[in-house]
Amino acid sequence: MSRLEILAPGLITTVQDWPGRTGYWGVGVPPSGAMDCQSLRLANIAVGNAEGAAGLECTRGGLRVRPDSAVTVCVGGAHVRPTVDGQPVAQWKPVRLEAGSVLDVPVITGPGMRVYVAVRGGIDVEPYLGSSATFTLGRFGGHEGRSLVAGDTLSVGEPGPGVPRRILAEEIPAIGHHWHVAVAEGPHGAPDFLTRAGMDELYASTYSVHFNSDRTGVRLEGPRPKWARPDGGEAGLHPSNLHDNAYSVGALDFTGDTPILLGPDGPSLGGFVCPVTVVSSDRWKLGQLAPGDTVRFVRVRVDATPERAGIGGAGSAGRPYVLGDGGDRDDGVLGRGHTADGVTEVTYRRGGDDNVLVEYGRMELDLELRARAHALYLHLLSNPVPGQQDLTPGIRSLQVKITPGRSSVAATLDALREAEAALPAAEDLVVSSRRVRLPLSWDDPATKEAIERYMYGVRDDAPWCPWNIEFIRRMNGLESADDVYRTVFDAEYMVLGLGDVYLGAPVATPLDPRHRLVTTKYNPARTWTAENSVGIGGAYLCIYGMEGPGGYQFVGRTTQVWNHRHPEPAPGFDAEHPWLLRHFDRISWYPVSSEELADLRADTAAGRGLVDITDDTFSLAEHNAFCAREGESIASARRRMEHARAEEFARWAASGELSA
Repeated sequence: MSRLEILAPGLITTVQDWPGRTGYWGVGVPPSGAMDCQSLRLANIAVGNAEGAAGLECTRGGLRVRPDSAVTVCVGGAHVRPTVDGQPVAQWKPVRLEAGSVLDVPVITGPGMRVYVAVRGGIDVEPYLGSSATFTLGRFGGHEGRSLVAGDTLSVGEPGPGVPRRILAEEIPAIGHHWHVAVAEGPHGAPDFLTRAGMDELYASTYSVHFNSDRTGVRLEGPRPKWARPDGGEAGLHPSNLHDNAYSVGALDFTGDTPILLGPDGPSLGGFVCPVTVVSSDRWKLGQLAPGDTVRFVRVRVDATPERAGIGGAGSAGRPYVLGDGGDRDDGVLGRGHTADGVTEVTYRRGGDDNVLVEYGRMELDLELRARAHALYLHLLSNPVPGQQDLTPGIRSLQVKITPGRSSVAATLDALREAEAALPAAEDLVVSSRRVRLPLSWDDPATKEAIERYMYGVRDDAPWCPWNIEFIRRMNGLESADDVYRTVFDAEYMVLGLGDVYLGAPVATPLDPRHRLVTTKYNPARTWTAENSVGIGGAYLCIYGMEGPGGYQFVGRTTQVWNHRHPEPAPGFDAEHPWLLRHFDRISWYPVSSEELADLRADTAAGRGLVDITDDTFSLAEHNAFCAREGESIASARRRMEHARAEEFARWAASGELSA
């Protein structure tokens, strides 16, 4: 078996494959994989591999490798001038490397952002959750879950039956500085979320790529969106805020007023408006968008897009779709209907050419709506629609992802309408609902550090700074920070979704509406959050599954909810199921000091930690009966909170926060 030695890794080089890690979107595991999948697939074809074989993705170039025996390689992606032992070699062509020869991929000086190196036989690393792709934020996949460093050695697999060939000129992706990106309307367009004038402006505007972009998402600079709503209600004070639903890779996600094209390492669940989604055959372009590049969004008809993000197709060569075809012109709404009992409206929204987002009822927090989404989820687990790849529940929604080429959005819509007619009444739902007690270090030092970093590096004049807990108190009309403390520790939080900020991170809400503290999310979002920080955004609580960006208002920190690194299976975790929580679990907290939490976290990481879990069930009918009995008290608490939020909103308006 041949081995490649990394002599220089360049800026960032990782092992990636295609299509990445599929089937785990519903628990917050992104697909990862090549960000410019066209280039990796073509380079693999050039060396005779299967299109999806693992290769090297190098950001900005600067990679040098040396094999210990003869191998065949191909360099694809952004234009560079590779050499072997100092002699120029062509891109997009199979090249033989003798033992000890050095392949040098220089730093990219022209357009594009990433270079790909395929090796005949593929890079041979141990798959994790079905893929060789590296997810560096989660520290798994690829080579030791990280970017490569000088001195690393990688095994090369045995060559398959494929025959190497040169990639033809018409197959090579066209990479430049000015991009037209094909998008489909939806899921959240006009007139519900943006005004029609705002949507027209989105298509007419030229956006520029911000330097603060990576595999999680490409941050853009452009006009401030024209919102159709004054705020997000219980989902948060900013009009970009939504009750959490599933995202699609390629969605244009407005985190506050900042547009971000979500990448293959992006989150699967979140609470922000996404008015358009890049179609699957154009998502490769995200991998080549470089700081300073310009982007124009071209709306296209989904039924006119290529059936598969195919080699040699309209998207592979980087040619835009027919300009001015007008798109689907349906505001991203595929159709509407009602549940079988006729009580609740169902809205079917488009998420690119490979997702249908099923939404129930009005835009509000209602456990009956979550129950209806769960009933559809259970039905589709047993009766999948053609091409079904992932099911991702949200607060009042379910996203159904299909594999392009195996089905279509139109066919999926028909199948979902048929499935809805067969579902039971939500009131009859009784589900498994474990009681999970977790430690909480209140106002933990790690959360204070995150706020300090935010104030230093992002903005220091935000209403939620310098202390998020005071902001929560003010937003909910409580007398003191101690009242916030008591409310959080008295509450029992039901898990309504997983993967809100990656890796089994729950989005949860108190079962007793009187405990539902409502806040807004950071705008713009934080760039850093400590793993397992606990925060509140809108009416929801989240535990961050890993270190990364975020926007929830902090209350503290807890132990791991995702644990794949422990040496032995820990209670609640195992190699095939590294996420702790399940849908409809009920979380309660007990207080610990930051020092005690550090010990508990070390024990959990080592496989010694104990989690207090009790099996139970949850009945929607019984919960509704409780809410009816306590209706007057619940209404009084809601009025107090709404009054406090109105006062905060007025202060924001007076200070210019809403027009900043």
